[in-house]
Amino acid sequence: MPRGLLPSIFNDVIGPVMRGPSSSHSAASVRIGLLLHDLCGGVPSGVELDYDTMGSLATTHESQGTDMGLYGGLLGWMTDDPRLPTSPSVLRATGATIEVRTPTLHDAHPNTYRIRVTRNGIVHDVIALSTGGGMIEVISIDGFEVQLFGDYAVALLVTGDDGAALAGSFRDRPDVDEVRVTGTGPSLVVVSSRSRLDDDAIPCDAAIIATHHLRPVLPVLSRRDMTVPFSHAGELPLEPLTSRPLSDWAIEYECARGGITADEALAQADRLLEIMRRGVKTGLAGTEYGDRILGWQSGRFTELANAGKLLDGGLLNRMIGYVTALMEAKSAMEVIVAAPTAGSCATFPGALLATIDELGTDADSAARALLTGGLIGVFVTNRSSFAAEEGGCQAETGAGAAMAAAALVELAGGSAERSLSAASQALQNVLGLICDPVGNRVEAPCLGRNVTGAANALSCANMALAGYDHLVPFDEVLDAHRQVSQQMARELRCTGLGGLAITPTAQRIELGLARNRHD
Repeated sequence: MPRGLLPSIFNDVIGPVMRGPSSSHSAASVRIGLLLHDLCGGVPSGVELDYDTMGSLATTHESQGTDMGLYGGLLGWMTDDPRLPTSPSVLRATGATIEVRTPTLHDAHPNTYRIRVTRNGIVHDVIALSTGGGMIEVISIDGFEVQLFGDYAVALLVTGDDGAALAGSFRDRPDVDEVRVTGTGPSLVVVSSRSRLDDDAIPCDAAIIATHHLRPVLPVLSRRDMTVPFSHAGELPLEPLTSRPLSDWAIEYECARGGITADEALAQADRLLEIMRRGVKTGLAGTEYGDRILGWQSGRFTELANAGKLLDGGLLNRMIGYVTALMEAKSAMEVIVAAPTAGSCATFPGALLATIDELGTDADSAARALLTGGLIGVFVTNRSSFAAEEGGCQAETGAGAAMAAAALVELAGGSAERSLSAASQALQNVLGLICDPVGNRVEAPCLGRNVTGAANALSCANMALAGYDHLVPFDEVLDAHRQVSQQMARELRCTGLGGLAITPTAQRIELGLARNRHD
């Protein structure tokens, strides 16, 4: 399987650690911006952006954090930098000019960035994709076709010849994982390694016209001859599934993918759980942010639930409080973990943490449950997508609910077979769910859908534990999930052009937000 198609739990599913309303918009754009910052050797003096008028970014780049993230990356800031909300004004204050255009381009991917950056009179043109959950792919640099995912330190060597001799000088080096050549005089030699190549490690070749170094922007890097033990749920061995937890395979997978030990995988899971928990605490304590629709609601809900003044929901009420708190933290630009996306940052973490607290689960079992959810996300990535721009809300909270359902089964002592059954049922329940954020904000109906995603997970976990028949295997549900995404109208896939987003009330809210933003 090609390197770009080997997802990691900690790259593609649980992460990035970020600020902003949308991982596809806010976090992916930071990563693209960082690569552009490196390409031009610092903060650019000019930025020109073309977003296809038929894509997602044309209508949402300002309201869903694309501008904030991209400009932050161009400034050299990371995905969790507290300064990110100020990035548009800070970039302009450097004297940089910014132009955004929305021509008809017929781009195949709805999240296509066509970017021209200028610094010291040197111009670079880049085409990049946000592929969901904060993941990216750069497909063109200065007219050269490339395939970069941010999982390596990359040296870009522009040569005046066909690049063959220069590329050959790198192929057998132990510190180089991959060498590719694109173009024929001039050409681009792309050298990928796990750490930046020293300039003195690059041959003195008279044909070299320019050299650029790009940093890795993903937490888990790739490596030469990387393999994974399986890619789909149907590839897991049948008999042990009835007696072992799914986390056994999750740990095996991530250790193979990341080149790490089981203890390291569990330690990283524990760190992410702690960040999620801080998000819940921040949300429950109260959050404020000027540019949002919904105010603080999680504290009041939790207070009434604890006082017995709401209908008895037991664990579900705890989930609702945690989910709401995380969504409020996200909307206040606090640090969250996209799991699997920022728009669905609360379904899986909120349901998981509430169950851990309800059961008094120990740290090791909690970390293993998080990895179980992560493996479900790997299966989603391999057969479908998390991106609402590709598949609506079924892609985001649907995947989050499937991840949560599998993890809750494990917390209750269920087998891998039961976890997969719960994930299958949870995803079946949301096929066709559209993405139609009110006011182009990832708040409503996103909050309610994250809450119902947690309720869906809890219901499916209990049904699976009780032996309910899910009928359709998880892999087949994912194939249906992908087909429904392809059949879904563009207006229903996070463009703000359909569903609740175009109701009179939503349009009034959007106009009010726009006035407040520009006053």
